[in-house]
Amino acid sequence: MSDTDSACWRSSEKGQEGPRRQEKDGPQGLHQAGASGGEGGGDTEMTQQETAPGPALSKKVKPPKECFLIQPKETNEDATKTRKRKKKKITDILAKSEPKPGTPEDLQKLMKDYYSSSRSVIELEELTLPDSCFLKANDLTHSLSSYLKEVCPKWVKLRKSHSEKKSVLMLIICGSAIRAVELIRSMTAFKGDSKVMKLFAKHIKVQEQVKLLEKRVVHLGVGTPGRIKELIKQGGLHLNPLKFLIFDWNWRDQKLRRMMDIPEIRKEVFELLEMGVLSLCKTESLKLGLF
Repeated sequence: MSDTDSACWRSSEKGQEGPRRQEKDGPQGLHQAGASGGEGGGDTEMTQQETAPGPALSKKVKPPKECFLIQPKETNEDATKTRKRKKKKITDILAKSEPKPGTPEDLQKLMKDYYSSSRSVIELEELTLPDSCFLKANDLTHSLSSYLKEVCPKWVKLRKSHSEKKSVLMLIICGSAIRAVELIRSMTAFKGDSKVMKLFAKHIKVQEQVKLLEKRVVHLGVGTPGRIKELIKQGGLHLNPLKFLIFDWNWRDQKLRRMMDIPEIRKEVFELLEMGVLSLCKTESLKLGLF
């Protein structure tokens, strides 16, 4: 081999070693080259490494806090309210049961219950009425005329002998003015020639009724206990000639209430009984009937 050929082979061998070293050094060589390239390049690369965001940290889930509600203490009144059951209405009770006719015992029991909180035992016994002062009660098969004919068979004779003003022979007590008008219409077969007077407050003043009772003889009075009680107070109606006191006991209104189921009516009835009715019953000059 000549000197020229050996020189060419060495130069070619050196040329092949350059790329081999670059491949062997890889990115490290490039990094060193960049570092030796000056201060500006190195600072930029360092700031990029420092500011590069790291892997995101997973947020810790906080456990839910326990909340304790402070409830107000339950008083005795609240406890009793929760324990109370809903009261059954009269309509609900009657819808599931057959109507029962009123009896004298029902009236006696109502009187004792009404006065039990305000009267002594002795006074309650004085309110008790003998069975002899009660007429036969309606068994729900009678009309008003047929019932009155049965319990007052001598009515015509009594009517003819009655001539005292400011009084009546028979009082029929009901719960309202409308019911009073209905009763007067339904007793046509019984009353005959008897003089009947409406004794209620609707459209009629007390003074007008007092004047009518003073002017003429009246045999039958039909009305509410409140107005009858007021007439007795004002002296427009005397009870001594009274022979029959009939309660419209079994009739029920649209709400299925009887006359004595209404507290206001019940109170007025008992106040009326104490205005001389009970004493007349005990002497057996006055009879009570439950229609």
